[in-house]
Amino acid sequence: MTRILLSGCGRMGKLVADEAANFENLKTVYGVDSFLPDGLPFPVVADFESVDVPFDVIVDYSNPANFDSLLHFALAQKKPLVLCTTGLNEEMRQKVFAAAKEIPIFYSANMSLGIYVLTAVAKAASKMLGPGFDIEVQEAHHRNKVDAPSGTALQIAEALLQERDDLNTIVTDRYSSRQKRGNDEIGVSSLRGGSIPGQHTVTFAGPDEVIELTHTAYSPRVFATGALRAAAFLKDQAPGIYDMSHLLGL
Repeated sequence: MTRILLSGCGRMGKLVADEAANFENLKTVYGVDSFLPDGLPFPVVADFESVDVPFDVIVDYSNPANFDSLLHFALAQKKPLVLCTTGLNEEMRQKVFAAAKEIPIFYSANMSLGIYVLTAVAKAASKMLGPGFDIEVQEAHHRNKVDAPSGTALQIAEALLQERDDLNTIVTDRYSSRQKRGNDEIGVSSLRGGSIPGQHTVTFAGPDEVIELTHTAYSPRVFATGALRAAAFLKDQAPGIYDMSHLLGL
């Protein structure tokens, strides 16, 4: 049995706890959330210092404001960490890579299997189509999502940058300058509204033809399920950075 400490017991955290009941080998035993939400079938405390039960893996669906205390706690406890929180800046990401020398960390901007497949297909398409096709990544999420562009959109764009030598720039703001599109860039744009769980589209726009690859999440449960699969996988891993490719054995 893998015992989960849930960091962040809001909307996504509650989904993780609900979905854990569908896994025979997983159980959420404790939660950490400064808002102390009620109605959960396990104790919730306001900070990591108050955790007083044994656990095996931390699953984090909180926010970047908790990042330093979360990472400090994981390192002090020498426990694996499934890091699902988005919106981390470059300094935080470097701290993740440094911490992974001491503990196993599953770090992905999106916990969906479908997003991993979308990225792999987009990389293959980019290589086949070549410089004659401009690339744009568009993402849409619910009105309450704080960070924009989404971490997933940036992750896709960064993966595509690495695929071709002629691409080296990610542009997230076309409003601040009036100039034509550069040949070396990938554009990333955002939409926020309603209750959209998440949609990501990679557009390849070439002379007289357009190819679009789209992934749509119809429920945030797919992200909760992915986090739980990552937790079960990570329990017995050595220190290092892991992502969907490791989970799927690719």
